[in-house]
Amino acid sequence: MKNLVILHIILTIISTNNAVSEPRYAITESAAPVLNSPDFESVFGGADGISVNTDNQGLIREIEYIAFKGTVFEILDEIDKGDHKIFHVKADDYNYESELYIDSRFVAVLNDKPTVKPKILPSKKEIFSFLDRAVGSKYIWGGNYISGISKMLEYYPPAGKINTDTKMLWCLKGCDCSGLMYEATNGYTERNTSRLVYEGEPVLIAGFNAEEIADKLKPLDMIVWIGHVIYVYDEITAIQSALSKDGVVKTDLIETLKHLMETRTPVNDYDAVSGERFVVRRWYMQ
Repeated sequence: MKNLVILHIILTIISTNNAVSEPRYAITESAAPVLNSPDFESVFGGADGISVNTDNQGLIREIEYIAFKGTVFEILDEIDKGDHKIFHVKADDYNYESELYIDSRFVAVLNDKPTVKPKILPSKKEIFSFLDRAVGSKYIWGGNYISGISKMLEYYPPAGKINTDTKMLWCLKGCDCSGLMYEATNGYTERNTSRLVYEGEPVLIAGFNAEEIADKLKPLDMIVWIGHVIYVYDEITAIQSALSKDGVVKTDLIETLKHLMETRTPVNDYDAVSGERFVVRRWYMQ
């Protein structure tokens, strides 16, 4: 009898340990940085308390993207930091091959999955209004919130005085190439160029020169390859956020195409050929 009781206790412990906990969800209450590392303190502060962790290009590689207000995450795990937690999460609208982490102070935690906000395509007028405002914004890897997140200075306060450039990095004030349109459309377009090369429909550009390609383009078309994207602003102008240009700039469309075609070949289907290439995708159909 005693052995049966012990066996029952052991089985109960095993059952308890193997029990699957009920899923929990987080919904952002404001724009929030999503990192591919749980070590927020090392990224924002570092060993000296006044540095942002960047690579040799000045980029914060730990930043995946900025989640807009109302973004829903499923909480997979958590790390207790005392006055807050770092949640290991996944998101239905960001299913790239990256681990995702978010600071609990940016979210509300729920037991039931909230309704995911639908993706609504803004009008062209709204998109162009944003693009005009974005000109001059700094290039921030993983950035898609040009006004920046001032709460980062509150949640991860610098240990001393920091200069203007460091403050902009700390607040993630700027955008990268795909983040420019991601913010302009409030998350309607794909976040990364690895998906943008398939966005919408192809514009047939193979075998044409820069002038001929420019004649085929329409505003908001994407000139894209895995690694970078340039947008058509109008019949003579392109717009992009590029590290080499220190942020968001407008450029001459034909000259931009000519420069690009010095190193890349225009193709109709990104997967049909290999090598240095680019495609044009038409995604705005209204």
